[in-house]
Amino acid sequence: MRTYVSAVSDSRRWEHFTHRPGDIFVCTPPKCGTTWMQTIVHSLLWPAGDSPGAVMFLAPWLDARFDPIEAIVERIDGQDHRRSLKTHTPADGIPWFDDARYIYVARDGRDAFMSMCNHAATFRRDVRAELNEVAAREGVPLMPDWDGDPHAFFAGWLERAGFFDHVASYWARREQPNLLLVHFNDMKADLEGEMRRVASFLDIDIADDQWPAVVERCTFERMRERDGEIAPFERRFEGGAKSFLFKGTNGRWRDVLTDAELDAYTERADAALPPDATTWLEQGRLAR
Repeated sequence: MRTYVSAVSDSRRWEHFTHRPGDIFVCTPPKCGTTWMQTIVHSLLWPAGDSPGAVMFLAPWLDARFDPIEAIVERIDGQDHRRSLKTHTPADGIPWFDDARYIYVARDGRDAFMSMCNHAATFRRDVRAELNEVAAREGVPLMPDWDGDPHAFFAGWLERAGFFDHVASYWARREQPNLLLVHFNDMKADLEGEMRRVASFLDIDIADDQWPAVVERCTFERMRERDGEIAPFERRFEGGAKSFLFKGTNGRWRDVLTDAELDAYTERADAALPPDATTWLEQGRLAR
């Protein structure tokens, strides 16, 4: 596996992971519906709403450097139910198992960027400082600060984020039977339809009378209301869930990014992705 290390994550942490058949991996670039898909998988695994813990506690971000890897491994090894994990690492930096299931969620990069602006603006400065202190000692990329200028932030995001390479790494595997591609737009357009598609992919049977509650738990509004059942967002974000689960909308970049910035975005996308991947990334599956 290729190694990816930054102030926030370290793909080498996967070396401590012991796989079980049926494991579920939620894989995404940052700010593309990760928490949404984690909540969907969680709701499908416990359709009666009787899960034994919060979404992100049961389905941790293993390669994140927030908590010691030993603590994360002990937690997931102690689970006796079907497990789910999250990663933002490209496809060539994570382990692949034939008897696991991988769900890749993506979104128009311009929408992901706008969400990242809010993410950076509300991320707690003390947590960022701690992460960057360790990263500086190790000589790995730091977590960028937010100074309120989206244009400067966009230039850095386009240069360092590797967004298109991330998409390309999973797009190249799209024919694998144990990988499912899901688009943020499609979840917004038909949440129940996409959830049924995910359930079928994971071989999870949900009773007809359970589906309304299973889907309702995963609406954006309901997720914000039951944030305590998802994650302790306030540990890393000012404003907690209201900051992290901010808008969930698309198209805000049209009022922010300049023509030159949009041209730079298109140039990077065309260089990294084939045309069919670019079309899917901008529109999703249902629009086609």
